[in-house]
Amino acid sequence: MKMVLNEDLIYEVLSVVEEIPEGKVATYGQIARLIGRDRNARLVGKVLSMAQFYGKFPCHRVVNHSGRLVPGWTEQYDLLQQEGVAMKDDNHADLKLCQWEC
Repeated sequence: MKMVLNEDLIYEVLSVVEEIPEGKVATYGQIARLIGRDRNARLVGKVLSMAQFYGKFPCHRVVNHSGRLVPGWTEQYDLLQQEGVAMKDDNHADLKLCQWEC
């Protein structure tokens, strides 16, 4: 069955992203689980790539399962640093120290 991306689903994902506290990060898979779509981490990524069309959301607080930042989005590192997110290196947030526990 093919997943249909509709506005209800988009706002469901973005409402979870909006809840991530400053100084914390969440993973795509974590957000997928929170909306009841355990196996749809890529769908979360797709929604976040379009988030600017739906308002201002803290998408910079979302990383992959190993803490890796979005390739090519250089501002993400700076935004996370400004919030005090612990980093392993220039490309990875330290999930042990800063993952959102929800």
